[in-house]
Amino acid sequence: MKGEFTQKGKEALERFKMEAASEVGVNLKQGYNGDLTSREAGSVGGQMVKKMIDAYKVQ
Repeated sequence: MKGEFTQKGKEALERFKMEAASEVGVNLKQGYNGDLTSREAGSVGGQMVKKMIDAYKVQ
């Protein structure tokens, strides 16, 4: 049972990451993204955190 929840969580987080990347204009691809600059990777992570904080405030 635990493995099923873990896989669903990973898939949801991956979708969330792709959505955040498209919002900030970073072109992510499935798998390895080692060609991203630190600024691009940071903007994706920052957007994800911003959206999580906004979702928490709404609750």
